[in-house]
Amino acid sequence: MKSNKRIIITGIITILIVAFLGAYRLPYYIYKPGNADELDPFVEVAGGYQSDGDMHLVTVRGGQATPVQWLIAKVRPFYQVHPLDEIRPEGISEEEYFHAQLRMMESSQEAAKVVAYQAADKDIDINYEGVYVVNVLKEMPASEHLKAGDEIVKVDGKKINESSELVDYVGGFSEGETVSLTIKRGGETLTKEIELATFPDNPDKAGVGISLVTDRTVEVDPNVKIKSGEIGGPSAGLMFSLELYDQLTEQDLTKGYQIAGTGEINYEGQVGRIGGIGKKVVAADEDGCDIFFAPNEEGREGSNYEMAKKAAEEIGTDMKIVPVDTFQDARDYLQKLEPKE
Repeated sequence: MKSNKRIIITGIITILIVAFLGAYRLPYYIYKPGNADELDPFVEVAGGYQSDGDMHLVTVRGGQATPVQWLIAKVRPFYQVHPLDEIRPEGISEEEYFHAQLRMMESSQEAAKVVAYQAADKDIDINYEGVYVVNVLKEMPASEHLKAGDEIVKVDGKKINESSELVDYVGGFSEGETVSLTIKRGGETLTKEIELATFPDNPDKAGVGISLVTDRTVEVDPNVKIKSGEIGGPSAGLMFSLELYDQLTEQDLTKGYQIAGTGEINYEGQVGRIGGIGKKVVAADEDGCDIFFAPNEEGREGSNYEMAKKAAEEIGTDMKIVPVDTFQDARDYLQKLEPKE
C-alpha cells in the first residue's frame, strides 16, 4: 500500500515538473528562424500576371520562453534569448505589442503599394489617417507622458500628417527644449509638454524617445487584396513591393527563381535595416530559395548584407545573397537575370 502511494506521489510530482518545464512562462523572449512563405497566397492583384517562380516573405518566430524552450535556445544556432522587457516595454501588454506589430505590417504594405504601383505606372491615391506611437523608450522623457497606441495630432499647434513631419520638426530642437504634443487617447484629446533629452546610444541627438508609424489608406487601380494574417512588423516591405510589381507587369520578374529577402521599405523605395536577418537566411535556405535580398545600408560596416553573408557562409548555402539599398536595385538585379533553366 505504501509502495503504491509512493508511486502515485512520484507520478504527480513528475507531472507537475513536466508541466512547469513546458508551460511556465519565464521573463525571456526567444527569437528563432521562421518560414519563407510564397507571397502568391497573400497578394492578389485584380487581373494580375502569373510567374514561373515565386517571391517569398521570410519570418522570424518569437515567443515568451518556457524553461524547456530557454534551454533549447541556449544550445541551438541562430536562436536568441532576450530579457522580456527589451522586447515588450514594461506596462505594454502582449495584446498591445501584437497590435503595434500588426500596425507596422499594415504600414509596410501601404508603402509597398505606393512603390510598386508608381514603378509600374499604375493609378494610385494616398489618404493620411494619423500618426501613432508604436513604442516608447523607457529611459527617455516620453515614457512619462505617452503610451503605445496614442495618436499624435499636432506638435506645437501644427497639424501633422506623417511621422516624418514630427521627426523633422523635433530634429531642429536641442536638449532641454520643450515641445507640446496634442494626442488622442481612448476618446480623449490631451496636451503633453515634453522636454527633449539626448538618446543614451546617441548623445549628439536629442528627442522625446518614441517610435512612430503613419496610418495611411492607399487607393489603387487595379485593385489589390493583401492578406498577411497574424504576421507583424515592417520587414516584409521590400518583398511585398516586388510581388506587387511582378503581378502588375507582364514581364516575369522572377525568371523562374525562388526569391526571398527582407527589408523595411519607405514611400521613396529605400530599403531599411531589420532585425534577425541571420535567422531569415536560415529560413529561406531551408525552404529552398535561390536568391536572398538583404539591406545594404549603403555599404556600412556591420550592415544587414554583411550579417546575411556571414550567416550564409556558416550554414554553407548555395543561395545567392544580394545587397540592395532600394527597390530599384532589386528590380534591376532581377531584370538582368537570365531565366532559370
